[in-house]
Amino acid sequence: MKLQGEKARSIFKRAQDVFPYGVNSNFRYWGDDDTIIIARGKGAYIWDADDRKYIDYRLAFGPMILGHAEEAVVKHVAEVIKDGTLYAFTSPHEVEAGERIKRMTGVDKIRLTNTGTEATMHAIRIARAYTGREKILKFEGQYHGAHDYVLFSTANTPADKMGPRDNPNVVPVSTGIPASIRDLVIVVPYNDVERIEEAVDKNWQETAAIIVEPTLGNVAGIEPMPGFLEKLRELCDKYGIVLIFDEVKTGFRLANGGAQEYFNVRADLVTYAKSLGNGFPVAAIGGREAVMMTINPGKMIHTGTYNGNVIGAAAASATLKILESQPVIERVFAAGSKLKNGIDEILTRRGVPHVMTGLPPMFGYALGTEVPPRDLRDYSENDAHLYERISLAMIERGVMPETDGLEPWFLCAAHTDEIIDETLNVYDEAVKASL
Repeated sequence: MKLQGEKARSIFKRAQDVFPYGVNSNFRYWGDDDTIIIARGKGAYIWDADDRKYIDYRLAFGPMILGHAEEAVVKHVAEVIKDGTLYAFTSPHEVEAGERIKRMTGVDKIRLTNTGTEATMHAIRIARAYTGREKILKFEGQYHGAHDYVLFSTANTPADKMGPRDNPNVVPVSTGIPASIRDLVIVVPYNDVERIEEAVDKNWQETAAIIVEPTLGNVAGIEPMPGFLEKLRELCDKYGIVLIFDEVKTGFRLANGGAQEYFNVRADLVTYAKSLGNGFPVAAIGGREAVMMTINPGKMIHTGTYNGNVIGAAAASATLKILESQPVIERVFAAGSKLKNGIDEILTRRGVPHVMTGLPPMFGYALGTEVPPRDLRDYSENDAHLYERISLAMIERGVMPETDGLEPWFLCAAHTDEIIDETLNVYDEAVKASL
């Protein structure tokens, strides 16, 4: 299958001359004939370089909570940057963004940064400085950015490398990571209360933080089982460990207050990005005052020339203003529920064993099984080949999901009922063509 048209092929050849594999993020490389070149986006749609139109459910891996090129956000950013974009001093725009984040999420203090990777990196440093400990505990299948401390046992870890459930391997997922860093990481299966209790009881004196995506943002949006997040809170309170919610994907998507609000569990530190700026580069770390005030000039370093830059701060302010004043999350839940239920009905009618996963704003499904997966190990039973065939058949017909079932389907406020209906018609055709 060749997804590139004539113009896209020409642009991609130029890209290969200047970028390794022709891309600036590894996940964008789909092969020499299928790496897609996107020229523009608007609302729920994107257009490739050859002007082919797609209904978009990747949404750049989640940021577009309002839809592509949301007019109010773009207009606000365009207006404020006429007066400059970067000063290395505090500006009113970042103060406004910080006030909105604090009001909506309930955190005590905030620091702005630029990407989810930066946010989790700094959050881990804050936790280490606050506790005086060095190890972190993370969960299999969870991706917390591209820095060395967290690139272990992510969703791309082969099942045969994971080791036993009661003693998982800490598996690096990239070359170039110093071997010694693995000694600072503890890995536990997600949703396994027994394993997490064992790991914390054994390692708490060395453990600075437990970092967790409240839902499995890179494994089909799998939800926490009842009591799981509460158990993490309980263990962190008992042993003086910092609980970090990585809400780079769930923040301002599951609720205006993110997963903390949706699941009614408070973390000590929270990281935000993606939906915070509706596609503009901006991120934040928030949390309890006692923990955040560990950031101390001359002692615990958090710096960055572009932190709080006018573009990102203005985008965050404009995006959050819309989220605060309009029922965006309700619309996203409604659209996601209609699509999720429709896919479920089509797969049932077509006789395909499956199970739906995740919450409507970012859901997924597993094929070839009817046992709800609770973690990456369970989801590895998904029929990945059938999932990919269905996805590619949809792309051929003008609907763009991620071809890898590990990545959720993302919904935005621009996905109307009519768009969902069109998507379900295409999905039914794609399933029929793929069986």
